[in-house]
Amino acid sequence: MLAAYDYALPEELIAQHPAPQRDESRLMVLDCENARHHHFRDLPELLNPGDVLVLNETRVIAARLLGQRIDSGARVELLLLHPARSLRYDCGALRWTALARPARRLRTGARVAFGELGEATVIDELEEGIREVELSLRVPFEEFLAEAGRMPLPPYIHDDSAEAQERYQTVFARLPGSVAAPTASLHFTPELLADIERRGVEIVRLSLNVGLGTFRPITAETVDQHVMHAEAYAIEPAAAAALEQARRQRRRIVAAGTTVVRALEGNVRSYGSIEAGEHTTDLFITPGFHFRVVGALITNFHLPRSTLLMLVSAFTGRERILHAYARAIDQRYRFYSFGDAMLITPSPGAE
Repeated sequence: MLAAYDYALPEELIAQHPAPQRDESRLMVLDCENARHHHFRDLPELLNPGDVLVLNETRVIAARLLGQRIDSGARVELLLLHPARSLRYDCGALRWTALARPARRLRTGARVAFGELGEATVIDELEEGIREVELSLRVPFEEFLAEAGRMPLPPYIHDDSAEAQERYQTVFARLPGSVAAPTASLHFTPELLADIERRGVEIVRLSLNVGLGTFRPITAETVDQHVMHAEAYAIEPAAAAALEQARRQRRRIVAAGTTVVRALEGNVRSYGSIEAGEHTTDLFITPGFHFRVVGALITNFHLPRSTLLMLVSAFTGRERILHAYARAIDQRYRFYSFGDAMLITPSPGAE
């Protein structure tokens, strides 16, 4: 039985330094038993001609809403997760599943005002601080988010400036629906992507709406007690065809981020091959998982006791990844969303 505390890290040693420019981030290459140190701008030379780089082109929405309870004036926060009856983004939806803070102030029937733009009413109390809310708006939904919403920056990022808000979006973000960024892709620039293509690397895009399944920490004592929330993803027919061709030709598929891993591995686990269309996945990747698609992974350094840390441990081995994290701390790598990155290849028999 896998214990969650096996994936703890010395948090006091992991500092959040100011965010570097996108491709100025450092890049640790974890290949076989070696760890080599590069910059993210070196990535084109570290990929092979014929590789397929898969990006998540989801766009983060300004889902963090700060309002006031109408009866008491108390300040509260709602983080819109997804429409109440669907995991897919819908700008026409008025009932949403939301994370409430503080949840004790938002019981059924509570009403929250957002200035002159509209209000929300709590319809139902769900598990773990989650509420179903109904919006009553005086402006269209997307205008409401633009006026009342903020980017849902992680709580450990204390810079809420316009620059930080803009930085928390990939340069290729296209399809709205995420409430957290696919942070491994925050390092890319248009120039770097062009260099990667000139290298002979094929770039394929999909979309996974990042939600609770990605960022909710593990609070259970054992891993098998953790509930993985489902997330919606979509793969277009041309992307599915390109990925299936790469698999047949045994070309390496490089996932830019853990969200891409979950989409691809969850898709093949469900259908046996890459199946185009709109799908959902609640795949929880832990040590012992058999990877059938992804041959290399670009990822940031993750929070302790997180499903993301378990995923990368499954990909390359727990001891290997924790040793790499120790080296990163010693070398003062930046951790978490605005931090540095890793390029990881699988370790035979990872567990």
